[in-house]
Amino acid sequence: MGIHLNPYLHFADSARDAMEHYRDVLGGTLNVMTFGDMGAEGPEATGVMHAQLETEQGLVLMASDTPPGMDRPSGSSVSVSLSGDDGDRLRDWFARLSDGGTVSVPLEKQMWGDEFGQCTDRFGVTWLVNIAQPRD
Repeated sequence: MGIHLNPYLHFADSARDAMEHYRDVLGGTLNVMTFGDMGAEGPEATGVMHAQLETEQGLVLMASDTPPGMDRPSGSSVSVSLSGDDGDRLRDWFARLSDGGTVSVPLEKQMWGDEFGQCTDRFGVTWLVNIAQPRD
């Protein structure tokens, strides 16, 4: 299996909506386990205990809702970065991730030669997209 580094996003109560959106944008298979699946009852039973999205490109993104009584980890110093040379796919993902959110850096050619953009999606997650340009 090797070793993998996977982003794990924490939401107050919108993990399912966010992960379904990311599945719609990135493709792949989404598995969701609720607190109710593990025996919780009441309003928190519908909350997401763990969600995992795996794409055909090998991307893995995980998320959960914060259970009642626990503090939600702050992610203000963390961004999710997508990079590669599939410009059409990455441009599409950037457009769809930024829809309903805010673009802080438009996706365009930068001084280092690549296309780069930064947005915060409608769930508050910051995404960095870098499209590598052919090098001579």
